[in-house]
Amino acid sequence: MREQEQIGNRRRGSGDEPGVEGSPPSTASPARRSSSRTQDIDRYVGARIRERRIMLGLTQQQLADLIGVTYQQAHKYERGINRVSAGRLFEVAQVLSVPVNYFFDGLDQRNEQAISPRERMCLELARNFAQIPNERHRRP
Repeated sequence: MREQEQIGNRRRGSGDEPGVEGSPPSTASPARRSSSRTQDIDRYVGARIRERRIMLGLTQQQLADLIGVTYQQAHKYERGINRVSAGRLFEVAQVLSVPVNYFFDGLDQRNEQAISPRERMCLELARNFAQIPNERHRRP
């Protein structure tokens, strides 16, 4: 019986062998999280996606359907919670009829200002106007 315990310990690792279960933890540093600057850029790109989507009068669900993701994923992209991959950003650009660099325009010059209430109102007005079903009512 004692012999079986020793064999089992060798398989599991007794703690004496390096790199085996039971050995002391290594001193390697944990994976580095993305920086605050990177997260700011993700939020900026997401805000630009949202801005363009609203200008076109699309809902998040419609955008999600067009790019092949769930509503929740599209929402996370717009909030900058999830990073948009290069391939997905290319798809979004095609669906929203803009070049990919549109999402980065103004990134260097931006001040840490949120969208003003007036700008938000104008975006909402544009979206609501685009949703008027009767084309005759949309004419100036």
